[in-house]
Formats: sequence, structure tokens, C-alpha cells
Amino acid sequence: MCLLMLQVTDPVNMNISEPDSHFVFVREFILLGFSYEWKIQSLLFSLFLTIYALTITGNGAIICALWCDQRLHIPMYVFLGNFSFLEIWYVSSTFPEMLVNFLSHKKTISFVGCFLQFYFFSSLGATECLHLTVMAFDRYLAICRPLHYPNIMTGHLCTKLVLICWVCGFLWFLVPIVLISQMPFCGPNIIDHVVCDPGPLFALACVSAPKTQLLCYSLSSIVIFGNFLFILGSYTLVLTAVLPMPSATGRQKAFSTCGSHLAVVSLFYGSLMVMYVSPGLGHSARMQKVTTLFYAMVTPFFNPLIYSLRNKEIKTALRKVLGSFNIM
Repeated sequence: MCLLMLQVTDPVNMNISEPDSHFVFVREFILLGFSYEWKIQSLLFSLFLTIYALTITGNGAIICALWCDQRLHIPMYVFLGNFSFLEIWYVSSTFPEMLVNFLSHKKTISFVGCFLQFYFFSSLGATECLHLTVMAFDRYLAICRPLHYPNIMTGHLCTKLVLICWVCGFLWFLVPIVLISQMPFCGPNIIDHVVCDPGPLFALACVSAPKTQLLCYSLSSIVIFGNFLFILGSYTLVLTAVLPMPSATGRQKAFSTCGSHLAVVSLFYGSLMVMYVSPGLGHSARMQKVTTLFYAMVTPFFNPLIYSLRNKEIKTALRKVLGSFNIM
């Protein structure tokens, strides 16, 4: 839908300043982002561009390292490689537009562009939640069911789980996003945020849509809390299995395979819960921007650092890849 059309039947109640108009067209939104003076905008542009480049490079390096090392073609690292691939797309769903906004005076985004960003950002976020859950399930099987693990977590099941994460993630928010895009927006069209998000869009709609709003936040809560509780349950079982181990080396090895994943889960879910599960807390616009940047930028940026610093196999694979580039 290229633009939103609203037939005005009662201009007074709809707060329309042009009573002779029959239709109101919303062709674009103004995405304020961080509105500071030009010097600060330029500084933020340089900082965010650097972070974006490092995020793409770091996650891309992990994908290359896992792809080139045949020994790492096992489910644990297949999930990690797909997660890094997901992080590249996740950060790319918002950062390019954000960077353009820093250098733009108008800071506009088209109606279609806004809802496409909303769709991909939400869908990739849901896919990331599901992917983190699958990674926790893999660790549970490897530690709590080590003898059955090779027979259960086969290559076929691994591929199927990855596909389920992507398909379910991209279908999860489709209905509420379509419903929100059909809502009438009769002005103002200013979004005081860094991305097109449901909260600001609901605030801009000129009619109330409590059912759509309830559906949107219910789906957000289910995908966040449901997956988080599954991860929490998985690691509770892992902890129960690891603590009785007589060997300190065995306990350390088991915890080391889970530590990186738990760090990423904590960063990602902590900010998500603050932002989406508690919409009634009245977060300020600045708080919303900072929280959104945290899970949209910090987790993808630190993902390669967390995994490469804590995993010897990935360190070795990265050295081989970097060494091959040096030889070339």
C-alpha cells in the first residue's frame, strides 16, 4: 500500500484543518531520531557508521570462519553461523536509514518505507528470539542428553529448526502490521523515535484501535516471554545436570559452552522486556530511543566479540581465515 487514504466524514471530530477536503493523504513520516545541532549529528553519524561497519565485519568474519573450517560444521556452530547472518540483517534493517537521517535536514521516511522498516525490524527481532531459543535447546541436549544428542540433533533437524525460526519470525507480526498500516493517520506525522515502532505509530493514529494495540503487544509479550521462559527452563536443567559433576574440568567445559549464549540472551532480552512488555509505564521518548538502540545495536555489535573471545575453536578458525588473507 503506497499511501494511506482517509475519508473524512466529520472534520471537527477528526481535527482536520481543511473542512473542504474529502481525503487526507499521509505520504511520509518525519522520523526525528536524535535531533541535535549539526556538529553533534556529524559526530553521531561517524560513531554509528563505525559501529555498523564493525558489526557487519565481525559477524561476517564469524560466518567465514565457520564456513571455511570443516570441523565446525556441527549443529552448535551451524546455529551460531545462522545467528551471525541474522544479526547482519537485523542491524541493517534500521542502521542505513538512521545514518541517512543524521545527515538529512528533513528526516523524512515514506509511508511504505516506514512500514517496511517496521515489518523487517519486528520480524528479524522475532526470528532472533526464536533462534536464541533453539540454541538453548541445542545446549540442553548436548549437556543433559549427551549419548542421544548425535541421534536427535541431526543435520536434517538442524536445518529444519533454522527454517522454522525464519518462517515463524516473518509471519509472527504480519497480521498486526497490516492492521496498523490500514489505520487512518490524519496528522501530525512526526515520529519522535529512531525507528518506525508500534508505540509512536499508535500515538499518531487519529482513531483508537484498542484491539489492534492489544494484539500487537500480546504477540510481542508471547514471543519475548515465551522464548525467554523456555531458555530459562533449559538452562535450569543444564545447571541441575552440571553441578553434580565430580570433575571441575567437566563443569568448566559445560559452563563455557553456555556462557557466551547466556551473555547474548541477557543483553537482548533485558532491553526487549523494558521496551515492549511494559508499554504502560510511560517511557519517555529519549528512554525509548536509548533502549531501542541498545538491543538493535549493542547485541549485534558484541555478538562476535562475546563468541570469539570465549570460544577456542572460533579463535582458531578466525586465525586461519585471517592468515589466509595475509598470504594472499
